Amino acid sequence: MPAVENEPRGSMTRRLLLLLSLLIGCLVPLTGTARASAQPDTLFGYRGTEETGVRVFHQWVRVLERHIRDDVPEGDCSERRLNTCHLRHWYAFLRSIRKLPKLEQIRRVNTFANNVRYVLDIDNYGVPDYWADAKEFLYNGGDCEDYAITKLFSLRWLGFPPSSVRLVVLQDTNLRVAHAVLAVYLHGKTYILDNQTQQVVTDTQIVHYVPVYAINENHWWLYTPPPS
Repeated sequence: MPAVENEPRGSMTRRLLLLLSLLIGCLVPLTGTARASAQPDTLFGYRGTEETGVRVFHQWVRVLERHIRDDVPEGDCSERRLNTCHLRHWYAFLRSIRKLPKLEQIRRVNTFANNVRYVLDIDNYGVPDYWADAKEFLYNGGDCEDYAITKLFSLRWLGFPPSSVRLVVLQDTNLRVAHAVLAVYLHGKTYILDNQTQQVVTDTQIVHYVPVYAINENHWWLYTPPPS
């Protein structure tokens, strides 16, 4: 679960404090983090400002590095008792859908990942917040950001460009908890892949999510309420 506290909707001061609390945990100063574009976009009705300098998000950088190193097919699939073929099954699944239309690939990826069991980070790794790569997630289960990360890696393998996918850390105002989802940009729409539902919908169909920040391989976005 992303380490974000509950936030009342529309509080710019609280939003900045929440983001700062996340970055303090990285023990890296924000020096050199520059705005990449003056043009904001929107997510769940909130305005996003694009930034560079993703290396201040140490959890994210580490999971990208582990993905390159560890997410490779392995295991003897003939062994019934100690089967370690999770990654082989993942890649076989991805190959099986690679020729489907993009929107159908998004739906299949969401369903595939959501079938993995939900496990809290404290139970898996003994820490309150840990971002898992696909190998760790498929072996051990995971929580909300782990689902989103594996979905992101799945779509990148299928040919979705980095600019089309973002991991989004947000507040669920219904449950009053922190949450994470994957946002996918396709044909002018933003689709949300969420471990809480098998249905893939656009962000405009969801009214109870308040984005704090989003991130991909190259940039991150800070979200603020639209002008009233």
